[in-house]
Amino acid sequence: MPQSLRARIYSASFGGGHHQANTALGDALEKLSPQLVARHTDYLTHLSGFERAIILGFYLGWLRYTPGIYRWYYHFTDRPSEPQLIKDSYRWLGRGRMTRELLEDVPELVVSSYPTPAAVAGWLKETRGLKFLNVLVVTDYRIHEHWVRFEADLMLVPTDESRLQMIERGIPAERVHVTGIPINARYRALIGSDKAALRIKHGLDPALPLLLLSGGGQGTYRSLNRVLTALGNLGRRVQVLVLAGAGRVGVEQLGGAVIHRLGFTTDFPELLAASDLVVGKAGGLTVAESTTLGVPMIVFDPIPGQEEHNAEYLERGGAAVWVRELSGLRPAILRALDPQQHARMSAGARALSVPDAADRAARIILETLEKPL
Repeated sequence: MPQSLRARIYSASFGGGHHQANTALGDALEKLSPQLVARHTDYLTHLSGFERAIILGFYLGWLRYTPGIYRWYYHFTDRPSEPQLIKDSYRWLGRGRMTRELLEDVPELVVSSYPTPAAVAGWLKETRGLKFLNVLVVTDYRIHEHWVRFEADLMLVPTDESRLQMIERGIPAERVHVTGIPINARYRALIGSDKAALRIKHGLDPALPLLLLSGGGQGTYRSLNRVLTALGNLGRRVQVLVLAGAGRVGVEQLGGAVIHRLGFTTDFPELLAASDLVVGKAGGLTVAESTTLGVPMIVFDPIPGQEEHNAEYLERGGAAVWVRELSGLRPAILRALDPQQHARMSAGARALSVPDAADRAARIILETLEKPL
């Protein structure tokens, strides 16, 4: 191992998940290897204004207004025979700026939690003869074709099932390691914490059920208001947390629900630990964090494709209920709040959890760095 280690860690700010996974992994790497210095970059800043407008515009627009088109695109591109133009785009989007960045200060390690920077980094290794470990961290529970990047030297995946999916798509088995999705160390420290005490700390009622609404950080969750209306009409009193991306901040009464609109907060781990249920989307990081704390999920209107597969994964493990129709939301939440059902679902969530995923991933990366590239 060299006396100093430089790492470039790339995320993509389509949502907060990629960045959170990378931050957790970077912290774990620096803790296990004090000589390592990690520099974090949002890969979208390497795109031209035109590229960023097209990619973000289509992605956010599809999710907000026409999710059916996004579902079609997800499945259309999830095959080895997808159009070569789409497949090759991952090797050149943002290539110019990333090339300049890596050539100015060639690191020993490049980590990506999104396929594009891993593809470009691999192209640079191939064409410029650079020597660094190119790592791809997968943040979904099912392998889409876009995650299948032969350019990566090392792939870190959430589950044994996703490892097999990667191998079935042609990635050599020795490159693929199961680590779980890296999450902040604060979640592990909160396992088994006193929910009532956490609620009091954050000005919440310790006696009322607490539901955390998962709507993502981009404000694209189309069903936010429909879910809030359903929570206000449960027929029992509850309190609901609505976080970043959902508009105004404040407290309001909606039927039998007290709605706390908090906006952005660094207290999310404690608020999640204080909650009885997560209701809404099923992003990969939310799944990893909720299962670590044993908080069941009621999934409704997830992002087509990847979040639907995340919901299936949770449901198979007994950690969630995926509600397909709005009429089923109220009874599903009421059943999940029943003490016996809640205990079963919490146990299912904990059985799926990997609280030390960041440490596992960091150890595998550091062990691989000790081998010749």
